[in-house]
Amino acid sequence: MTTETRLHYIYDPLCGWCYAVAPLVKAARDVLPITLHGGGMMTGTRRQQVTPEWKAYVGPNDRQITQATGQGFGEGYWNGLLNDHSAWLDSEPPTTAVLAAERVNGAGLDMLARLYEAHYLEGLRIADEAVLIMLAQQIGLVQSAFTEVLNDLRGNAVSSHFAESRAFLDRSGGRGFPTFVLERNGTLERLNRKAFLGRPDAWQNALETMAVSVPPTIVAVEAGCGPNGCAI
Repeated sequence: MTTETRLHYIYDPLCGWCYAVAPLVKAARDVLPITLHGGGMMTGTRRQQVTPEWKAYVGPNDRQITQATGQGFGEGYWNGLLNDHSAWLDSEPPTTAVLAAERVNGAGLDMLARLYEAHYLEGLRIADEAVLIMLAQQIGLVQSAFTEVLNDLRGNAVSSHFAESRAFLDRSGGRGFPTFVLERNGTLERLNRKAFLGRPDAWQNALETMAVSVPPTIVAVEAGCGPNGCAI
């Protein structure tokens, strides 16, 4: 493995299939440096209020995720958040929190992992600032430092990050979230995660091999979330 080898992860904190690959991300951390690219799936006019129709829409998708990967969904999510019709799903605040955690202490991956637990297991409103501050403290960040950076990154900074992430997604040939891209000596290769769903050890072994040999470009269609929602 060379210092030029890196794994890029294009994600969204409200993408169910990104939650599905959370064990793969965790396994990859022991093999390669990871760069996060938040795609802004549910932002602006794509923000979604929780409704009975939304729960009916995501239910089959979530069950498919559990069947394919073993990733479970908690009571707080199923019988709490998805029944809270005053809640809004907005990717911008939690993505900003990931960026802030990375800037404060290189803890972007830790924040993202905690966000998935908070949303899909505990049913917390991860678009709420108070929740984000609580999660930051839980992963060991100083509240004052995190809040200051969180405020600095709102607006133009996170919007620019979304635009850059989408441009990178297009350049890599990805169709949506999650997308993994291996960078080796300036060459980008999109990786097929489908064969490794629910198999983090095999994924880790494959990454160790790919770190020293460039894999072929993968163009297979995979289950995931499109740029503007989980419709693929």
